[in-house]
Amino acid sequence: MGNLTKNLSRYEFECACQCGCDTLDMKTAEIIQEVCNYFTCRVTINSGHRCEKHNSKVGGGKKSQHLYGRAADCQFHNVPTDIVHKYLTVEYPDKYGFGLYETFNHIDSRTNGPARWGE
Repeated sequence: MGNLTKNLSRYEFECACQCGCDTLDMKTAEIIQEVCNYFTCRVTINSGHRCEKHNSKVGGGKKSQHLYGRAADCQFHNVPTDIVHKYLTVEYPDKYGFGLYETFNHIDSRTNGPARWGE
């Protein structure tokens, strides 16, 4: 399966513009894998590390955690995004960044306190 965790491979986190940026904070991968384990589901990484140019192109924030390899936008198969978001915010009430979107969840391993949006 994956070479990072049971369900995740490093190439899934490469910048979509194919510039070669592929940094990944392993804590982000561990959180994603934890969700896969808990819900017994597969995951698709829609966006991982982003270079500045690609981040700007997709409308990412100037301090986006994607720029530092600490974030991923994830689609957990057969699990509603609001259920994943609730699980993460209960499991990690005082840490990390979790964003709720209609079709995916944002997960990041920021170290400067918790961030939540889309609730």
